[in-house]
Amino acid sequence: MHPHRQAHLQQFAAGLLSLLLASPALAQQVQYYDVPEGDRPHDVAPARDGSVWYTGQRAGVLGRLDPATGKVERVPLGEGSAPHGVIVGPDGAAWVTDSGLNAIVRVDDKTREVKAWPLPKERAKANLNTPAFDGKSRIWFTGQSGIYGRLDPKTGEMKVWDAQRGVGPYGITATPAGDIWFVSLAGSYLAKPDLETGETTIIDPPAEGSGPRRVWSDSTGRLWVSEWNAGTLSVYDPQKKMWQTWPLPGDIPRAYAVFVDEKDKVWVSDFPANAIVRFDPQTETFLSFPSDREHADVRQMLGRPGELWGAESGTDRLVVVRYGETTQ
Repeated sequence: MHPHRQAHLQQFAAGLLSLLLASPALAQQVQYYDVPEGDRPHDVAPARDGSVWYTGQRAGVLGRLDPATGKVERVPLGEGSAPHGVIVGPDGAAWVTDSGLNAIVRVDDKTREVKAWPLPKERAKANLNTPAFDGKSRIWFTGQSGIYGRLDPKTGEMKVWDAQRGVGPYGITATPAGDIWFVSLAGSYLAKPDLETGETTIIDPPAEGSGPRRVWSDSTGRLWVSEWNAGTLSVYDPQKKMWQTWPLPGDIPRAYAVFVDEKDKVWVSDFPANAIVRFDPQTETFLSFPSDREHADVRQMLGRPGELWGAESGTDRLVVVRYGETTQ
């Protein structure tokens, strides 16, 4: 046998053995929860009481999963609702960006009372995407039609601004310092709005047209960005004003969601790989958690210590990866 072919076969066998040995451990860490058929869960947010909220985009509901029992409670958000993003606010309630209602919606975590703040009439069809709270408990949001905004729940005051480069504002995040950053998928940039004036500072990623889709801050305030068009994971350090970029594994990756856990490990969802991928910035290595069903389409992820949650919009399921020693 040719030496090169023998070496290739040995490498393949070693990789296969490693995968077989790892699979049982990985499988034990991943669990799936069915939600009502047709809900098409888009975003997900673990709540303080151990439950998990999700937006049932197709059904116009906010769902609440009890992982201990698998029971799902559904809260109707109103006629025409099509909820997109959901996060847990400083008040413990679920806060939703509802593109169907064109409004910011609050669902009380105890009473399930629904309250909506509609966008101004001149901002119709904003295609609301994702929310985040700043350090003053004001909720910021993006709209793919080309807007971003801020709502003060205490006063009801809402400001909406036109985004630079038009359509595309998508993912948004808050840093530990309370600053807000968002990304534009179509505009292909990272932006930091002034918390009072709304004026944005634009930072371009290294690769033109990389398609930043989601963004999340780590514990030091660095911004991790999932780049859909390029299939890459990037990080921007505002202090050093420097970028670093890593291609996701595989031939045709598409980085959709991104989340940074309490250990500053970075999680990304990859549509073509049908997997959630964990990246360790210290070792610069990836670990993949493929779904057990095709077309999982995890569009957003959030977590709490020891757990990474995602919404499989293509399978009507929520997925959790409970990580420990095997994912260090």
